[in-house]
Amino acid sequence: MNGLLVAGTTSDAGKSVVTAGICRWLARKGVKVAPFKAQNMSLNSYVTREGAEIGRAQAMQAAAARVEPSALMNPVLLKPGSDRSSQVVVMGRPVGELSARGYHEGGRQASLLPVVTEALAELRASYDAVICEGAGSPAEINLRHNDIVNMGLARAAGLPVVVVGDIDRGGVFASFFGTTALLAAEDQALVAGYLVNKFRGDVSLLEPGLEQLRALTGRPALGVLPYAHGLGIDEEDGLRVSLRGAVRESVVAPPHGADVLRVAVAAVPLMSNFTDVDALAAEPGVVVRFVDRAEELADADLVVLPGTRGTVRALAWLRERGLAQAIARRAAEGRPVLGICGGFQVLAERIEDEVESRAGAVDGLGLLPVRVRFAVEKTLARPVGEALGEAVEGYEIHHGVADVRGGEPFLDGCRVGSVWGTHWHGSLESDGFRRAFLRRVAADAGRAFVPAPDTSFGALREDQLDRLGDLIEQHADTKALLRLIERGAPAGLPFIAPGAP
Repeated sequence: MNGLLVAGTTSDAGKSVVTAGICRWLARKGVKVAPFKAQNMSLNSYVTREGAEIGRAQAMQAAAARVEPSALMNPVLLKPGSDRSSQVVVMGRPVGELSARGYHEGGRQASLLPVVTEALAELRASYDAVICEGAGSPAEINLRHNDIVNMGLARAAGLPVVVVGDIDRGGVFASFFGTTALLAAEDQALVAGYLVNKFRGDVSLLEPGLEQLRALTGRPALGVLPYAHGLGIDEEDGLRVSLRGAVRESVVAPPHGADVLRVAVAAVPLMSNFTDVDALAAEPGVVVRFVDRAEELADADLVVLPGTRGTVRALAWLRERGLAQAIARRAAEGRPVLGICGGFQVLAERIEDEVESRAGAVDGLGLLPVRVRFAVEKTLARPVGEALGEAVEGYEIHHGVADVRGGEPFLDGCRVGSVWGTHWHGSLESDGFRRAFLRRVAADAGRAFVPAPDTSFGALREDQLDRLGDLIEQHADTKALLRLIERGAPAGLPFIAPGAP
């Protein structure tokens, strides 16, 4: 045995955080550890060094484990294109677009179980421990027959399971009991214990409930993790500035100069890789917020159009809400606008899309001298370059191919006046480039903002991951976790019939 599955009573219970925390805790102990998520549904993705696309959360977990991310760590990635369909990415490469029903009921998901188990087996052969993350809840009984990420994976790979519950939402004891009771006997035999997440207050007040939970289920609580501010990580979905841990608006450190700098991020439909703005939020004196109304741009010094898996849909959304007109006025006034990936495409003169939306030829906002044509083949790359006199690294994930016809070169895109566009995600994580870019933005916006000379995004991320490791080390039963990783679920765990006790 050298594995563990972290499941959750619900989506967003804290599985990703706990998985990352366990990885960092083990890595600090000298254990060679890797993360794994069999199937991820997210528009927030990353490109590995070998050019494979995986969930950004798994890339973050690999950083927690201090190992290089690979396609083995997330063999199946689903990228929603609408409420009912997703692009299916297998071992880092897109293989087609499927409806939810076609994926779950058409046999496609079940057929991927061998791919998933082979990837996990390869990781387990190479690492001392593999910490697997589930998806949603293991008690989604309507999907159990085709499951490859929760109990279906645990059964196939013989993994012990720890269930995480978010007590901040309320009802955590019922969630733990109900989740276990809804599982088949063979699945219940692998559920070895529970982790309470986001607890506020005196733990002694919780202990009677934990004792009753053990009496009812025969399974222990393996820890109570306190509510910790500012521990957001690279999200699978949701509007969150990760390093500041706040929904919709970042917490701002005091500015290094006289002014703060206000950044408005358009919350476009099917927004992807919104973590690009985390590096901006990491700068002292930079306020980052997500907006969906034109009036919210009035006091913004920089407007960011982020990535999206629906460029044409985002264009329509911007026009319907008056945001397109407001952005055009800003550009005419020389006020800064940055488009990243899909946001770059939105700024183009013309878009020809027979792939993503199949809308054909569509007029863009016309703020950059660029024509975009959508190709069937997806571009997945890890480019390096230079801009504003500074070294830059990034990653590319897009079907749109840009034909840049003028302007000043900017990474793979261009700049005209105060409007900037590039396909490169992650470029703002390059500290020197980010500071140079913000100096230009501040000058164009007329702000006496000065980037701090010593802000290191990488160091902030490392500190964040260490704090996740501290949560596990200080508040979880680490001896019990090690036993599960090394020996598997203990024999003789009791069966709980639905409706019991």
